[in-house]
Amino acid sequence: MWGSVIAVLGTLLGSVTAYLLQQRTARRDRTEARQFEERRDRIAAVTALTVALADHRRAMWVREDLRLSGASEADYQAARAESHATRSALTAPLTTLAILAPNLTEAAQDAAGATYALRGVESRDLLDFYRRESIEAADHLVQVAASA
Repeated sequence: MWGSVIAVLGTLLGSVTAYLLQQRTARRDRTEARQFEERRDRIAAVTALTVALADHRRAMWVREDLRLSGASEADYQAARAESHATRSALTAPLTTLAILAPNLTEAAQDAAGATYALRGVESRDLLDFYRRESIEAADHLVQVAASA
């Protein structure tokens, strides 16, 4: 009889052990999948922001170049409308990144601010300087995101 009791207890213990190992493995798999999805979402947010920054930087450079060169009012207004659209397009990626990766918010805000600095410059040299600064700030954002 004791042999039967020991066999039943061994079987139950084996079943409980197998169940606990399966639960642990499933939990680890879910955690890894969630971490992968979060990383993928952060990469997508950084990518969307860098694209929006590049679009706005280009639009601002064109706009300010037209202003500095004395282009027609119609050309300037068209470029101004484009720059307003691209600035508006920065809002969603900035917000998404702030929510998904708060540790990148400062670098993202710096990159956006460097792009906004293109507005109203006094000379073509300053326009080119601020454009380079904007590119460097966006590159810095990518570097910070890659190391995070």
